[in-house]
Amino acid sequence: MKRVLLIYNPNAGNGVIKSHLDEVIGKFAEAGIMVLPYRLGGSMDLDRLFSELKIDEFDKIIAAGGDGTVNLVAGELVRRDIRMPLAIFPTGTANDLASSLGIPQTIEGMIKTALKDTYIKADVGKAGSRYFINVLAIGMLVDVSQKTDPMIKNTLGLGAYYLRSLAEIPFARASRIKITCKECELDEKMSAVLVMNGRTAGGFKDVAPDSDVGDGLFNVLVVRKLILPTMLPALLKVLTGHHTKDKWFEYFRTDRLRIESAEGEVINTDVDGEKGDPLPFDVEVLPGRLLIIT
Repeated sequence: MKRVLLIYNPNAGNGVIKSHLDEVIGKFAEAGIMVLPYRLGGSMDLDRLFSELKIDEFDKIIAAGGDGTVNLVAGELVRRDIRMPLAIFPTGTANDLASSLGIPQTIEGMIKTALKDTYIKADVGKAGSRYFINVLAIGMLVDVSQKTDPMIKNTLGLGAYYLRSLAEIPFARASRIKITCKECELDEKMSAVLVMNGRTAGGFKDVAPDSDVGDGLFNVLVVRKLILPTMLPALLKVLTGHHTKDKWFEYFRTDRLRIESAEGEVINTDVDGEKGDPLPFDVEVLPGRLLIIT
C-alpha cells in the first residue's frame, strides 16, 4: 500500500483542516493510500520528525496550512536533499503560493490534486540560511505579515492583511538598502523590497505578474521611498497590478543578488510568512529544486 505523510497546521484558516481530516484520510484510503497525519505544534518538531521517520517509505508529502507551513515543510525537504513530491493543502489565510500555482482551495479540489502523480519542478530561493518558495520580503510588508493578529486573520481572511496595510501607512518608514546584481545596482532609501518566485504576496494578486516558479529567475520589486501622501496611491497601484512601470517602483529579473542595509540599521526580513535572517545576505535561485503536485 502506498503511504502519504500529511503535515498539518491545526490553527490555519480557523482550523479548517481539523474538521475535514477524516474525510481526507477516507478519500485516500479509497484510492489505496494510507495517510499518516502529523500535527504541527506538538512536542516533536519537524527536524526530529524527519530524523526519526523513514521518509523513503512514503510516496509523497502533503503540507496543509498557510504559506508559513509550506515553507517549513519545503525547507526540510531542501535541507535534507529529499526529492519527494509535495502536495499543498492551502488552508491558511493568503495561500499565496497555491494561488500562483492555481491549486484549488476547496477540500474536494485539494484532495483531487494531491492524489495526482504529476508535478512541476519549482525553483527555491535561498536568502542567507533560509529558504523560500514564494517570496522574500523586506521592509513595510514584513510588518503587515508579522503584525496581523492570527485571530483576525482567521475571522476576516485576506481582509485582515488589507486592513493591517492601511493601519501601517502612518508608521511606515524607508530604510537605506543596497542591492547588487549583474542586472542593476541600487543604493537608496526604500520602503520595501520583494524578491518574488511566485506572483502573489500577502494576498496582493499579481505583485509579479510575469513570474514563473520554474524559470530559474526571481522577479524583484523595489518600492522606493514613499512619503505619507504617496503611500495609499502606491498601495492601490499594487492592488490593481499597475505598478511594474511606475516611478515609485523598480522591477527587474535576476537569478542572484546581494542585499545590504546601512551600517547599524536593523531591518526585518520575512520568508514566506516566517521570520528571515538579518541583513546582509546573498539571495540565489536553486533551479527546479522542489517537486510540487499541481
